Amino acid sequence: MTTKKTTSAIGHGTGPLSPPSPRKGGKSDKKKRGDKERKKKAKKAKKNKGKSRKRRSRRAVIVAGVRTPFVKAFGAFLALDTIDLADAATRALLDRTSFPRDALDAIVWGGVVLPSMSPNVAREIALDLRLPSSVHGVTVTRACASGLEAITSAAALIERGEADAVIAGGSDSISNAEIKLPQKLVQAAAPIALGKAKGVRDYLGALAQLTPIGELLPRVPRIAERTTGEVMGEAAERMARRNGVSRAAQDELAARSHARAAAAMESGRFDREVAPVTAAAGAVRADDLVRPDTSIEQLARLEPVFARDGTVTAGNASPLTDGAAAVLLMSEEKAKALGLQPLAALRSWAYVGVDPSDQLLLGPAFAMPKALERAGMELCDVDLVDMHEAFAAQVLSVVKALESDAFGRERLGRAGRVGRLDPERTNVHGGSIAIGHPFGATGARMVTTMANELQLRGLSTALLGICAAGGLGAAAILERV
Repeated sequence: MTTKKTTSAIGHGTGPLSPPSPRKGGKSDKKKRGDKERKKKAKKAKKNKGKSRKRRSRRAVIVAGVRTPFVKAFGAFLALDTIDLADAATRALLDRTSFPRDALDAIVWGGVVLPSMSPNVAREIALDLRLPSSVHGVTVTRACASGLEAITSAAALIERGEADAVIAGGSDSISNAEIKLPQKLVQAAAPIALGKAKGVRDYLGALAQLTPIGELLPRVPRIAERTTGEVMGEAAERMARRNGVSRAAQDELAARSHARAAAAMESGRFDREVAPVTAAAGAVRADDLVRPDTSIEQLARLEPVFARDGTVTAGNASPLTDGAAAVLLMSEEKAKALGLQPLAALRSWAYVGVDPSDQLLLGPAFAMPKALERAGMELCDVDLVDMHEAFAAQVLSVVKALESDAFGRERLGRAGRVGRLDPERTNVHGGSIAIGHPFGATGARMVTTMANELQLRGLSTALLGICAAGGLGAAAILERV
């Protein structure tokens, strides 16, 4: 007879966060083999620590990063679309670094809400700024990890010897998101719009399809999963319930995010990364979503948004935001030739997918350990951690997963937990809840902030983690140069 096996909420089931009960009579042969394999894997990772960089004969380095202020959607940047914001960030980066434009090989750009008539934002930046015609451009999209995707793609180009200098980043203008027309209306009107209607009968045929009127009205965009129909806030609510994340813990994280972001602004910490942007009402010089006076008590009074008895509110979730961020990468040899001092390099990165119908935003709990393994590191080796704050519930769920022995064994095949995240070394300048989240720009903002912070503090490494729509997770490790 055996005891009933329980499964972790972070694992496959929906029970409490606890490891499976051991069988009576000792471990099974299968269990013993699994333990032996995990120990072997851990020993190998430790032995290979620090070797990942040595394998590369050519290393891409981050020289500088610049971003626009991040502002509330439908606010100061209302008249600027995603290409305008991308232009502003890239122009500021070139001006601040005095980088010779004819030395640039390519632009890799990330975006989520792409303009339908000019979706290759990267190429539009090159053309708008009148960069040499040889500067090619590619636009990538990996939901909220698009900015990081652009940077790691640029690093790969450089390390493969396909480019010497690349600008990578991302932008999004929620204020200028296009309203999609119902497909029925598009299909009915297309023959007329394309000049294929030949007579009255064709026009009448098109008009006959334009009923009922309710099916023809433009619809408000929803940030929902195509496969499940669930919006991210609903997914965050489910994660909070499943993983035992309280409303109080979420509000505490949100208050801390605002306090740290406000302190960074006040100290001038963001001055080296934020460049002013000229908008319709004048120059915008700073992020406008950070609330220095936010308190846990104030946050506690907000009503839940996604469920009547829920815990996710407008205060403990990232707001809709407009903004852009750009990063200059090049080979170490190129930086040396130009007399530029690099800030950091990418030691490793990882991208993963998880089941969107399970825990949509848990991706970083899988991607961060994978990036650590590829770098030959453990979580305790990292000096700083920066995690995208889509929702406080999502961040705290990922933290619980990383600290769970059950999750480490059942989902990651480890001997135990990944490790504990020190709150004093995590999101030291706040995160997306306070600063804002222009979808395509957040990854580039995080890379810029952490590269600067490693230099300012004289620290060695930083671990980044990002969740993204579609059940995606992303992570990267920066090392100071």
